[in-house]
Amino acid sequence: MEIIEINSFAVSIPLKEPVAFATRVVEERDHAIVYIRTDDGIEGVGYTLGYGGAHLIADAINDILGPMIEGEDARDTERLWRQMFDGTVQIGRKGLMVRAISIVDIALWDIKAKQADQPLYKFLGAHTESVEAYASGGYYREGKGTEGLREEMQTYVDRGHDVMKMKVGRLPAEEEVERVRAARETIGPDRTLLLDANCKWKNKQEAVNACRMFGEYDPYLIEEPVMPDNVHLMSEINKALDYPVASGELEFNRYGFEHLLREGAIEVVQADATVVGGITEWLKVANTAASVDIPVAPHYNWDLHAQLVASIENGLWVEYFYRDSDIKVFDDVLEYELTPDDEGMMHLPDRPGHGIVLDRAKLEEYRV
Repeated sequence: MEIIEINSFAVSIPLKEPVAFATRVVEERDHAIVYIRTDDGIEGVGYTLGYGGAHLIADAINDILGPMIEGEDARDTERLWRQMFDGTVQIGRKGLMVRAISIVDIALWDIKAKQADQPLYKFLGAHTESVEAYASGGYYREGKGTEGLREEMQTYVDRGHDVMKMKVGRLPAEEEVERVRAARETIGPDRTLLLDANCKWKNKQEAVNACRMFGEYDPYLIEEPVMPDNVHLMSEINKALDYPVASGELEFNRYGFEHLLREGAIEVVQADATVVGGITEWLKVANTAASVDIPVAPHYNWDLHAQLVASIENGLWVEYFYRDSDIKVFDDVLEYELTPDDEGMMHLPDRPGHGIVLDRAKLEEYRV
């Protein structure tokens, strides 16, 4: 299974109208894509969000990582991961380069599972046939307001979800409390409410004061209350609250997560395979979390993460965005969409590999 071709490029899919969270306004979603082909004709695909840098991720693959692995055996994911990581340590270790390693590794696992003619979750050793999806939303839009948030949360209830997530932190704390109250009143006392601050607060006092105000409405967790780099601060916030801190969507490799877990900074791991270092590294993080009975609820990319969560014993949920919310638009380039049923459950496809097939014509339409 010799690797004979590596091709990476960027796409950018515009939103119909801008959407905001606590720290940023989004107008488009750019992704880096990679295709890897072997000498026996098997092709694997990987992808990641670019946050404005998808073209740089693609360049890193074409110019740096591709030459490192061309001619190698695609099945040797452990060795090739180390080869790519160690070979870029002076300019990588985190950030853009690890995102590039991530999607190369994802494509290699896609190849391995296809060669075995198995869905990825079965190839990895399935723990379950389906996973629960939470409805992710609660973003800020011009003119939406609290009543618009109520209407949105009600649609998630009507669609069968028992777990929902909303954004917090963009408005003054008193206004955010009203938003959280409205969400809780809408979904009722028996459903699970998740909060996401997207690294909004700058110090312990700001974060703890706001999160304690939200506590009256029984949130299950607060995601990214502060920047992920200050692990000590996140740990202090986690200790000060009656509900847990979750983080990890912006964390890289096993070493970053070991630090978070060792410091008691998080109680829910949100490792994203397209960020952390690919499937090879994601599994290491998930299994490390399992050794201390911490659940894993990965960020975004449910088409891939449903396969991974179904393969581990400490998987919690996958994050799902409805296409009509116009927030996560990657569905526009998929041949097959993975959607929850009317009870919020996702059932794994039986296609070999990770099951993600991209529409080549659509990719060309959005190509950067």
